[in-house]
Amino acid sequence: MLNFVRILLLILCNCTPFLFATEASVVDKKQAKIAITQIIKHPSLDLIAQGVIAELKENGYDEANISQDNAQGDIPTAVQIAQKIASESPDIVIAISTPSAQTMQKVLQGTKTALVFGAVTDPLGAKLVKNLEKPEGFITGTVDLPSPEDQVKLMQEMVPSLKTVGLIYNPSEPNSVFQLNQLKKVLEQKGLKFVEAPASKTSTVQTAATYLSDKVEAMFIPNDNTVASALQSLLKVAMEARIPLFASDPESVKEGALAGLANDQEKVGRETGKIVVRILNGEAPGSISVETVKISKVYINKETRKKLGL
Repeated sequence: MLNFVRILLLILCNCTPFLFATEASVVDKKQAKIAITQIIKHPSLDLIAQGVIAELKENGYDEANISQDNAQGDIPTAVQIAQKIASESPDIVIAISTPSAQTMQKVLQGTKTALVFGAVTDPLGAKLVKNLEKPEGFITGTVDLPSPEDQVKLMQEMVPSLKTVGLIYNPSEPNSVFQLNQLKKVLEQKGLKFVEAPASKTSTVQTAATYLSDKVEAMFIPNDNTVASALQSLLKVAMEARIPLFASDPESVKEGALAGLANDQEKVGRETGKIVVRILNGEAPGSISVETVKISKVYINKETRKKLGL
């Protein structure tokens, strides 16, 4: 009897990795149910979604089986969308932005649905994963964060008289806080000062910009969904005060910001889509490392530059 127990324990120990491994199986391309959710409609986030869909289509997945939802910047709506998606039991969900990823994470716990995030700046701080190399569980994705050193270098090159930078952001968005904390360290190292102007709602972004307009030589906005939604009101203040605005995404530069070091968002979507394909082909999401997308380049709005005389 004792020998039998020993043998049984040995078998169980050897099987443990398989008993507790994250489930993974190949999903039929014609039957795959794929959901995309994003916190707000914004050109940069839209490009990421387009990149994901393009990658899926190139790999044989039917766009008709891909659903898309947009919370219009409202967290309660994002929660409702997450609950709706979870009730539909898709094979995989792509969450574009930190808030969307966090709401999906909560409702997908204990299900068989995989979650891939995109446009997340700090997945560790957002508690989406505990380890970037080995995420484990049902979540992985891509990180989109241009170099803060290069951001500051760009500002100094374009504004030689730069002494103080104004920072506009929503303190409730973890991705913005993380990005600005990285930037502030570099500003201090370069002997530059900064003034913060928090804006918790889109309606307060213009007020924040007005507050900064006589205190700084340049303004900077991170990848912030709240600020992005009120970009035109921010640009109006900046241009009237002749303060150059630096951004973290190419679409904001196209809309009137002076310049920015940013990733090609469609390529970010492509890289995110490649991870989705790997999971649908049978890889466990928790075994796929979180990928930092490094496809940054400088974007400059020539018309804005001319208006500012830079």
